[in-house]
Amino acid sequence: MIKKIFFISSCIVIFAWLGGFVFFAKRINSYPIDTTSHTGAIIALTGGRHRIAEATDLLNKGLADKLFISGVDKHISLDNIARKQKLKNLPKHKITLGQKAVDTEGNATETTTWLKQHDIHSIRLVTSNYHVDRSIVEFRAQNPDLTIIPHPVYSEHVSKKWWTTWHTFSLIFAEYNKFLYVYIRTKIFS
Repeated sequence: MIKKIFFISSCIVIFAWLGGFVFFAKRINSYPIDTTSHTGAIIALTGGRHRIAEATDLLNKGLADKLFISGVDKHISLDNIARKQKLKNLPKHKITLGQKAVDTEGNATETTTWLKQHDIHSIRLVTSNYHVDRSIVEFRAQNPDLTIIPHPVYSEHVSKKWWTTWHTFSLIFAEYNKFLYVYIRTKIFS
């Protein structure tokens, strides 16, 4: 009887995980993109292709008056970033580099401190599409009243047909498990 209960319980957990994974994989490729709402700041998380370029483009379009780039290496300057990513029309006086974060939880901590210093209550969060959900959970855990407009960045190296390439499958598989861990840690154990 115990073996049967264990088997049934294991099957339920596996099917729930698989269903969640498929839902997650579909969701990360179908975010609605808000290109009109103005926020107090644009937050760009380093680590993915085109995130900073997208964030500076949104800043130049007037969707916020400030840009905070979180997770920048201590030895990198805004000029280095602009040169490496070939960014033009960079309003340097509107951009702040956060150089303390080394992971997504650190991004949320570093950004929350900066937001409080500037009395900002709404952000446009620019990160890779597969990283949006985990980032939002981390940010909400530290700042539950913050209004967050997700702005996913899609890479040509991450296939929307995630099941067809090992690279994309493994990336989404890892991100889904990280998301589950963060969700459980912040929603259940805090």
